[in-house]
Amino acid sequence: MKVKLSDIIDVLMSANQDSEYFLDKKTGSIEWVSDMAMTESEQQAVYDRLDAHGFYRLPTQYEIRDYDIMDEFADTLTGAVREKLANALNGRGAFRRFKDTVHYLGITEQWYAFQDEAYKQKAMEWCKENEIEYEE
Repeated sequence: MKVKLSDIIDVLMSANQDSEYFLDKKTGSIEWVSDMAMTESEQQAVYDRLDAHGFYRLPTQYEIRDYDIMDEFADTLTGAVREKLANALNGRGAFRRFKDTVHYLGITEQWYAFQDEAYKQKAMEWCKENEIEYEE
């Protein structure tokens, strides 16, 4: 089975606390299960299908660790820019402050390029760990 790396990246970028994503071993399709958007019977139908075919669970938002990606981005910078981003990452509301600071500093494109590459690397690592071939 060969998967599109872009599909895995999309899942990683969409991960949230109310959903899980799975790769069906038989069909190669990505299955989504949501506590908020699906009834229990709808969820169970997906789980039953996955159990019958076998599956890989894709990383959750907690395994992706977006905060670490932001911190790594800040570490690639220097001087006052790095300091401002590092300060934005402290305490409650860090995600919003970080994004606001990136915008204020005019480095939005640089941030998104870094983030895209980080997700791509995570997707490739996941495929490698699970011995899944992918195409870009």
